[in-house]
Amino acid sequence: MIDSLSKTKLKVATIWLDGCSGCHMSFLDMDERIIELARYIDIVYSPYVDTKEIPQNIDLFIVEGAVSTDHDLKIIKEIRKNSKKILALGDCAITGNISSLKNLAGTQAVLEKGYFDLADLNKGQYPDKIVPKLLDKVIPLNEAVDIDYFVPGCPTPADAIFEVIKGLIEGIEVDVSKYTRFGL
Repeated sequence: MIDSLSKTKLKVATIWLDGCSGCHMSFLDMDERIIELARYIDIVYSPYVDTKEIPQNIDLFIVEGAVSTDHDLKIIKEIRKNSKKILALGDCAITGNISSLKNLAGTQAVLEKGYFDLADLNKGQYPDKIVPKLLDKVIPLNEAVDIDYFVPGCPTPADAIFEVIKGLIEGIEVDVSKYTRFGL
C-alpha cells in the first residue's frame, strides 16, 4: 500500500491534446482508488479542475493525446518546461495512434475533405481564426519533448493508471505489461 510514504503530496496535472479523452475517462474509472491516491497527490491542473493556466513546478504531468496542432506543440513544450516528470498516457500520446492516420493523406487533403467536400456551412472556408493550425504531421509526445514514462492502452485501463501512479508515489518501478498493452 501507499501508507509507507512521506506526508508531502505530489503536485499532479493532467491534460489531453489531440485525442478522445478516453484515458481521462479511465482515470475516473479508478473509482474509490482515486480517494486513496488523493492522500498523496494534489491534482492542480486538469480538465477536472477549473484552472486556466498551466502551473509551474509540477511533479508529474500526465498527458493524453498526440501533437497535431501548433497549439498542442506550444502546450507540450510549456508542460515540459514546468514539469519534473511527464507521463505519456495512452497509445495516442505514445504513437500518435488514430490521430496520426491524417499523416497518410496529408494535412491539405484532410482540410479539403472537411472544409470543401463535406461542409454544409461555410463551404471552402478554413476556420483559421478560431481553430489552431494543423501541423504537417501528427507526432507522438516524445517527438516534441522528452518523456519520462509511457503507459500504453486505447484507452489505458484504470488498473494500469492506478498501479503506475501508486508505483511513482512509492518510488518503485511498475511493469505496465502486467496491466495493459498497446490497443487495450
